[in-house]
Amino acid sequence: MALLDKQGALFAGLLSPQGKILFEFFVVKSGSGFLLETQRDQVAGLIKRLTMYKLRAQVTVSEALSDVFVGAEPLGAGEFLDPRAAMLGQSLGQRLVVSSSDPILADSGAEAYHARRVGLCVPEAPNDYALGDTFPHEANWDLMGGVSFKKGCFIGQEVVSRMQNKTVVRKRIVKVSGTEALKSGVDVMLGEAVIGRVGTVAGYDALAMLRLDRVAEVDGAGLMAGGVTLTVDADALQRYRESVASKPVIDL
Repeated sequence: MALLDKQGALFAGLLSPQGKILFEFFVVKSGSGFLLETQRDQVAGLIKRLTMYKLRAQVTVSEALSDVFVGAEPLGAGEFLDPRAAMLGQSLGQRLVVSSSDPILADSGAEAYHARRVGLCVPEAPNDYALGDTFPHEANWDLMGGVSFKKGCFIGQEVVSRMQNKTVVRKRIVKVSGTEALKSGVDVMLGEAVIGRVGTVAGYDALAMLRLDRVAEVDGAGLMAGGVTLTVDADALQRYRESVASKPVIDL
């Protein structure tokens, strides 16, 4: 939480003992406390989990659904920069956490926001990965500042540390482009083998969880999704190759 003294918000989450993502959320200061922004259907579960973790600490965890609403605005308005894109040296605009009594801003729809996410390769559950079944590195949390490699102890740390320092992450969410408009939820095929799944779609571009070891074997050629030929982001493939050159590939 000390990082909030240096930046407006944190992108964070809770992991299982096996190191998989259970919850994703943003943290911002609010008076003497903090606000956590998460998906609406995850609120009750997150409160239950945090209440279990607080033990004897004098902390109150409660819903704020009726007190605030969350939106997104272009850079130059609002409360805090989206920290995920900021870690990538880019901008997803600013996120607003304001009183629910304030006038609601004009709704331009979610398409522009999700298209920007796709362009920057910023994934979100559940469209791009499944909570409870995805490691932070697979969801690019290591690139977006969603996990600490300096914090002394947290649940799932051993697995996260091993993936960071000793293993090649074979499966990861990357940006892909199609020769035609893509469809969310379809399998990515290499010949007869399923090597991934398409997540959030923005026209011809999309995010996809892919087996990068299989992609690298064919230099990114021959990938199909719903009958559409795919091209994998070259920078993502290059990062994978550099990782292979420096660390062993180990199954988790």
